[in-house]
Amino acid sequence: MKDAHGLPRSLLVLGGTSEIALATARRLIARSTRTVWLAGRPSPALEEAAESLRALGADTRTVAFDALDPASHETVLGKVFADGDVDLVLLAFGVLGDQAHDERDPLRAVHVAQTNYTGAVSAGLVAGRALQTQGHGSFVVLSSVAGERARRADFIYGSSKAGLDAFAQGLGDALHGTGVHVMVVRPGHVRGGGPLSTTPEAVATAIELGLRRRSETVWVPGVLRVVMAALRHTPRALFRRLPL
Repeated sequence: MKDAHGLPRSLLVLGGTSEIALATARRLIARSTRTVWLAGRPSPALEEAAESLRALGADTRTVAFDALDPASHETVLGKVFADGDVDLVLLAFGVLGDQAHDERDPLRAVHVAQTNYTGAVSAGLVAGRALQTQGHGSFVVLSSVAGERARRADFIYGSSKAGLDAFAQGLGDALHGTGVHVMVVRPGHVRGGGPLSTTPEAVATAIELGLRRRSETVWVPGVLRVVMAALRHTPRALFRRLPL
């Protein structure tokens, strides 16, 4: 169960090598988290991530999970929930792709869409149902500011995140009143160096605060909420000309 501040004692990360997810896990371990499952494709990087969290005192286990194999999601995640209640599921997997190359190779574009959206829909429904069955827990989805409005520079990635964002909001509505809290996190470009970029550590801090407040939507940095509200209503002819 969560601690008195609404922070989890157990954490399941879908996308166990994600920088943001690992920064969040480290922050939560420093607060209250004692058990962590890192789900991802078996690799040295996944094992190294698990070992780094064990060094912080968390009982950390790895789980073989492939976003592109939806048929396995119920079995794989079911084993985690069968081992004990999960206070927080953090959906953190995704691929950025390469817009210039992906436009010329539809199969590469489909790979981005299947990973970021189709895989997330499958895993999200399985995790959401498991949290509902146990009667409590939070489900945090790493979306992106890129999903707010498609840009020429990354519309394949952005469209996949737009779908994910809409799905997560709908899942939150579906689970409202069941004891399950769904939170959508919309970071700016991570480590981009620009005025609206962010870092894994900043996103982790925002996630912790959002969990304490039981927020439904979190922007990182917070000023992006205002910026994107303006961009959403910018006339398309003008939007095309902006240096975004």
